[in-house]
Amino acid sequence: MDASPIIDAENLTRIYRLGAADVAGLAGVTFRIAPGAFVVLKGNSGSGKSTLLALLGGLDRPTRGRLRVAESDVFSLTERDLVQYRRRVVGIVFQSFNLLPTLTVLENVCLPALLAGFPLEPTREKALRWLAWLGMQGRLHHLPGELSGGEAQRTAIARALINDPPVILADEPTGNLDTRNGHRVVEILSTLNRDYGRTVVMATHSTVADAVATRQLCLRDGLIVDDQCLQP
Repeated sequence: MDASPIIDAENLTRIYRLGAADVAGLAGVTFRIAPGAFVVLKGNSGSGKSTLLALLGGLDRPTRGRLRVAESDVFSLTERDLVQYRRRVVGIVFQSFNLLPTLTVLENVCLPALLAGFPLEPTREKALRWLAWLGMQGRLHHLPGELSGGEAQRTAIARALINDPPVILADEPTGNLDTRNGHRVVEILSTLNRDYGRTVVMATHSTVADAVATRQLCLRDGLIVDDQCLQP
């Protein structure tokens, strides 16, 4: 592995104002992640997992601290630069899929690349390759409402991959799936990590990805409390 971390966070803090009170989503975490790692974020609801992923994904701004992802100083990016960061540096897979309901599977997958300015035909060809790899070649022209949960999540994974981001962020990607489809999604993320060199950061309540993770970060009350989360 490259000695330089692909993710480098120092005193990363996110404070939310709720009425007259300040609530710490993240209370000053410091960590580094090597390129090619598969990191599982563990912790109960409210521990800071989703807040951390939102900061890594450029979906939220920190209150203070430092964050570099794939040589991008996330804190210093303008709003326009953040849009490009989200399109090219990180691919995000959500628990609720977040597919556009009026677009087909193929159109959903192509959209981020077209918005990033890539030409249509190479984008379409790449989307077809990823969808075939994910076993979705028979569902290309179906709408999200016509898909099973597993199919919707595989479509979302293809969408996250379309711009070849070095980092894949997955926020409870198995949370809305049955056990079989949940394990299939983890196997896909593991293959992308192992065979395609993608750095994966996955938040989960469960142990579903423990066997394939190269590292665990355990969060509690907005703090990293242990690199290896002990099971009760």
